[in-house]
Amino acid sequence: MDTYVILRRNGWRTGDDLKEAAARSTAEGERMGEDDIRWIRSYVLAEEDGSVGTVCIYQASSPDAIRKHAGAADLPADEIIKVADTVLVRPDPTPAAA
Repeated sequence: MDTYVILRRNGWRTGDDLKEAAARSTAEGERMGEDDIRWIRSYVLAEEDGSVGTVCIYQASSPDAIRKHAGAADLPADEIIKVADTVLVRPDPTPAAA
């Protein structure tokens, strides 16, 4: 499996909408199985219009598996980018809000 970054801009009006989407994503990922797709982490974006978006890190068998997962979970997938390498300078900071 390869690692991918998925950009989801202006995907949800509120944080509650995003929580519902995360639940759908988790359920669909479990249905598909870890051989096709694994959600690693997401960074929530504060969009200029007040909505929220995400930058998601996934491991997947292919970009098509990501598109299939996104479609089944009713998630946007504006851009899917294969990760070439990882440079870890320091670990992720503690989230400001949970």
